Amino acid sequence: MVCSQHLLLLFLLAWQPVCQAGPPRGQWGSSGDTRARALKKLLEVFGMEDPPPLPQHVKQPPQYMVDLYRAVAGDDGVTKDPDALEGNTVRSFLDKTHGVRMRLLFILSSVAKHERVLTAELHLFKLRARLADGQLPQRQHFCQVNIYQVLDKENVDSPGGKKLLSARLLALQATGWEVFTITQAVRDWVGEENSNQGLLVTTVGLGGAPVDSSTVLFASGRDHHESKTPMLVLFTDDAHRGAVPPTSPFLGKEARRRFAESNGTRTPRSVGTPLPCQKHPLLVDFEEIGWAGWIISPRGYNAFNCRGSCPFPLGENMRPTNHATVQSIINALKLSQEVSSPCCVPDKLFSINLLYFDDDENVVLKQYADMVAGSCGCH
Repeated sequence: MVCSQHLLLLFLLAWQPVCQAGPPRGQWGSSGDTRARALKKLLEVFGMEDPPPLPQHVKQPPQYMVDLYRAVAGDDGVTKDPDALEGNTVRSFLDKTHGVRMRLLFILSSVAKHERVLTAELHLFKLRARLADGQLPQRQHFCQVNIYQVLDKENVDSPGGKKLLSARLLALQATGWEVFTITQAVRDWVGEENSNQGLLVTTVGLGGAPVDSSTVLFASGRDHHESKTPMLVLFTDDAHRGAVPPTSPFLGKEARRRFAESNGTRTPRSVGTPLPCQKHPLLVDFEEIGWAGWIISPRGYNAFNCRGSCPFPLGENMRPTNHATVQSIINALKLSQEVSSPCCVPDKLFSINLLYFDDDENVVLKQYADMVAGSCGCH
């Protein structure tokens, strides 16, 4: 198995264009320094300064986030549909008040100031109504659920104590998740963290008639399973649009062998004639790197790697640009000593998605552009 230190170095080298020379001998310093620098560079690729700490106990991600990940990404994390997500980040937050009088509080400190909130949804799990012995069924079949932004938590029932965000009619006998849009309130909280005094959920009958509280219940983190805890889901965009595409031949032999075996292919042996520009495996394994504790999915992915020669004359199978064709001609005729042959680089790139725990153990789905080489060409 390729050790994490070597894999990090190989991954770091993989972000350098194949036509450029690698770092001079000794530039990387000691092995410990190499690992630290490589890990820091890899974190930059994923838009992080430090890796999130491991969760304090084994946690199951919200099923909604798992289902969303499966809807937008394959098993390897590669995006199925570039337009499936609104923005490039989905964050989930669990209620921190444990359902006290249906007062909800979500801590949003992990949302960066530059992150643009596109949509914010409150997810509540409605429990099935249960009548006590001798209790008569409600004459009404519907109730109205109101979601308020708390403006004054000490005087929430005063005229200026709360602000109505969303209201909806629900069937009394309905059960399951209900979603309410509360985008503007969350934008206010992200812009001014001290203004976040939470939410209040109330229920009334049609026309404002009272409703027996025992017949309209929403799950709370205090009294029900964690899978039904009230959750806030944010769809945001942080303007991070990926990094330089991977284009290096450096890949550990063991990782390359395992990939070849899993895909029923063989790694071509080195021969006298250089291989033409084509796509090769470049496996990134989060377990080997040491990130499996906080990355939920995928366990790794194939970034692929473009390498090979771009010999004169460039055929259509090399997918050359016009500029590359001219450069190839000048190089072949040796019209200039300073002009090299074209480079074998990705000409189509795909995004990947990560589902992971952040610093506060919230589950985040993030999409990173330009992370997988889809095809290669001479440029």
